[in-house]
Amino acid sequence: MMLTTTIDINEAQQKLKELLILVAGGAEIVITKDNSPVARLVSFGARVAGLHPGAIWTSKDFDEPLSDEFWLNNK
Repeated sequence: MMLTTTIDINEAQQKLKELLILVAGGAEIVITKDNSPVARLVSFGARVAGLHPGAIWTSKDFDEPLSDEFWLNNK
């Protein structure tokens, strides 16, 4: 389970190096401003492919050129 820490943006600015050490160890940092979350700091290594299968799809005609009608009607 990933440890999540919440920290105000002003404190985060002062403690960036320490926060990065925590993130490298697997923690997740939620940065807040006026008690509202504005950003999440996580390690690149924390991303795992395939966690949401089927959430994104590409149509079979993705690479096909757009029709003239598309270009004429969307000016």
